[in-house]
Amino acid sequence: MRPLEGIRVIGLEQYMAGPYCTMLLADAGAEVIKIERPGPGDPRRAMAPFAEKDGHKKAAGFMAYNRNKKSLGLNLRDPKGQQIFRQLCETADVVVENLRPGSMNKQGLGFADMSKLNERLIWGVISGFGQLEGYRGPYADRPAFDIVAEAMSGIMHMVGFKDKPPSWTIYGMADIYSGQITAYGIMQALFMRERTGKGQLVDSAMFDNMVALNEAQMALYSVGGQVNSRGEPKNVWPRDAYECTDGWVAVNTPDNIIWGRMADLIGHPELKDDPSSNSGPSRCQNVDYLQPILETWFAGRSREDAVNALNDAGVPCGPVYDTKDIFDDPHTHERGVLVDVDDPNVGSYKFARTPPHLSASPEIRTDPAPELGEHTREILEGSLGYDSAQVDALAEEGVVQVA
Repeated sequence: MRPLEGIRVIGLEQYMAGPYCTMLLADAGAEVIKIERPGPGDPRRAMAPFAEKDGHKKAAGFMAYNRNKKSLGLNLRDPKGQQIFRQLCETADVVVENLRPGSMNKQGLGFADMSKLNERLIWGVISGFGQLEGYRGPYADRPAFDIVAEAMSGIMHMVGFKDKPPSWTIYGMADIYSGQITAYGIMQALFMRERTGKGQLVDSAMFDNMVALNEAQMALYSVGGQVNSRGEPKNVWPRDAYECTDGWVAVNTPDNIIWGRMADLIGHPELKDDPSSNSGPSRCQNVDYLQPILETWFAGRSREDAVNALNDAGVPCGPVYDTKDIFDDPHTHERGVLVDVDDPNVGSYKFARTPPHLSASPEIRTDPAPELGEHTREILEGSLGYDSAQVDALAEEGVVQVA
């Protein structure tokens, strides 16, 4: 069995952070009921690029983050829809929310109210700057997307070159990482509930999460008062990418032992003891002298030859891949890094598998992302005891949407 089989999760989610969190829980075996507004549903349903086949189309981002879920089309602004949500919370183990801060509380549908109906309920809330009382800073009510968290956590300050503006990393990194951290917090709360019998609020802030991801810079400033700048190494070098005849290779030499191996490999053993290069800080101060030596060595080799030589010498390295390289790498396939998700309308596509592998658990399910309202009838009739006529009436009134 998968670890979370028997756990019911309600997803009050949109865009990336919430859906990614519940995808992790769904891949772990939980039943995830994704609540979507009738009509448009999750905004990512309408965001390009699209997979298209025979007149059907589905957004790639929605397909990627919503596999293994059920879709319930539910109008939470309608009193009848609110009542359905309350009934669901009575049956649920977890709610994951990444809506505008405070929106559920204003409707009387937040954690404080729902936990009165179900004291075992765990509520994971993802926001830009945090929502837990006692930890609400002056930015608590601000909206935030990933680039805001990257900027304010100091990560953008470190990405790019010293003569260029700060740069973002990859699209949605703060969302994805916050989804992971929230799932981790929910796991802790589930484990704690086994001991106490009670649920709790899991407060996950994108700002907090990205500051934690930037921990190395926090430590450098705390201990040494050091504020690093992008493109200006101060403690460790080389830690860079080098161009070969057919691509780039990334290399890291974090200590003098590995630097010695590197110096021997490139035919410059004297650099091991040279005062200009016999420590990390000295190498950082003499990049202009040392960089051309390394660039020349790489420039005369193919990417594969350079990687093989470096690995044989015990120097950590790897080719700089684009997405096609990842898809083509045999290690990707042997490791099961990508999974095939077969959608009945638009065909089969590969998406990144949820890590890690568990030795005593079967492989993750790969059910396709649901159509809007695809499981509304199943949930209302099968879990909440509504009959078919009642569901039809609710659909007619616009309280729910059925596929």
